Amino acid sequence: MVVTVSDGISKSYMDNSGAIWVKNGADKRKVTSREEIQRMYRSASLIHGDEIPAKGMTVADLDLEYFKNYFEREYGEKLDNQDLALPALLENMNLMKKGIMNISAALLFSKNPHFRFPVFIVKAVFYPGDDIDESNYIDSRDFTGKLADIFHKSLGFIMGNLNHIQKDQNINAPGLSEIPRISLEELLANALIHRDYFISSPVRIFIFKNRVEIISPGHLPNNLTLENIKKGNSNIRDPVLASYATKLIPYRGLGSGIRRAIKEYPDIDFEDDHEGNMFKVIINRK
Repeated sequence: MVVTVSDGISKSYMDNSGAIWVKNGADKRKVTSREEIQRMYRSASLIHGDEIPAKGMTVADLDLEYFKNYFEREYGEKLDNQDLALPALLENMNLMKKGIMNISAALLFSKNPHFRFPVFIVKAVFYPGDDIDESNYIDSRDFTGKLADIFHKSLGFIMGNLNHIQKDQNINAPGLSEIPRISLEELLANALIHRDYFISSPVRIFIFKNRVEIISPGHLPNNLTLENIKKGNSNIRDPVLASYATKLIPYRGLGSGIRRAIKEYPDIDFEDDHEGNMFKVIINRK
């Protein structure tokens, strides 16, 4: 007799005493580690990294002018004309709870998010050859600030270090990037928005002579695979962050970014590294 038990959809499961058990080879064991319980809750989409409280960050850390401009642009009303107090308004927008900002609010709208979260940045290096060189590089930068600032600085770094070619344009036309801008926008936005914010590690960009790599912390969540993300399947790891990112950077959030990037530039490979807990995009240069 063969009995197949499929994965459930409401993990984690507990016995009548509240203990969580997992399969361990031919046996089972009780889960006692907080980190393991946290990983199980994350895989079941019960908790999200972008909703974690940013300890100590209050409305005093908000970049008020930046937020006012965003609010008026998005909702067509002035922030100063709202009846609600600012903390209550932020709570209604899923950016704050009990007077404390969450990770989304800190990354999107705070004055200096990298002071509190120094690992949620982008580290970028341009190497002269095809491999990482510990002693030689052409350009190296750390990009900090709000998520929108990091996105534009990182995109500028990549675009500025690529070749620009004439193709079929006349002699007076500006050169076209060897890798289309739209492909880089989509891949970079995905790396910043869909990274795992439970992992204390930066997004990394490496430019080599033969390729560009964009490496984000966290492998693909849940049942996503390399094949189905190419078909437009998605699983939003950071829903609050994603909902606001569509209004701040070129990101659509419809699961179409990977497809669009490949359509514009097919020579792109992906690596979903579960052991190393990271996702790598490899854009091959011609």
